[in-house]
Amino acid sequence: MQIILVRHAEVVKEYKHKYNGHIDIPLSLKGKQQAKNLALKLQNINFDKIYCSDLKRAKETLHIFNLKKETIYTQELREKSWGIHEGKSFEEIEESGIQYSNFNQWINDLDGENLQFYIQRVEKYFKTTVFQQNVQSILVVTHAGVIKTLLSILNNISLEEAFSIELPYSSYISLNI
Repeated sequence: MQIILVRHAEVVKEYKHKYNGHIDIPLSLKGKQQAKNLALKLQNINFDKIYCSDLKRAKETLHIFNLKKETIYTQELREKSWGIHEGKSFEEIEESGIQYSNFNQWINDLDGENLQFYIQRVEKYFKTTVFQQNVQSILVVTHAGVIKTLLSILNNISLEEAFSIELPYSSYISLNI
């Protein structure tokens, strides 16, 4: 089974380089073009199943693909919630009093969804839903954090290592399961 994991396209300017979490924000004009370009790259794959985060940036990315298949939209594919820090940049969060000393400290000091619950949410959804499909190809449109968390789980690497993987807007990773 081939699984294509797509990171949503670029968001509007005021939310770029921010901890957006569950904020429901749209794509930028550039993001819409990125999604069109990615759709062309993937147009020859006949996806049997499609899963998508229920947040606008992921839904808009998928909509541009213009696929005529049923899609399962779910909050299980949402980015980690950052609570009161959502919509803020690294610098804005530091200005609020949280200082970065290392990856784990930073993630744990920010409020919102508990990190272990988030990891378990991602792992459970993929293992009990996506990976259980008896099909040839699956498209998953989601967020960088979800993809990197899944890579951490599948490759048995630390979350810090996984989060150091470059995953630009509107990029994808192909997995063979």
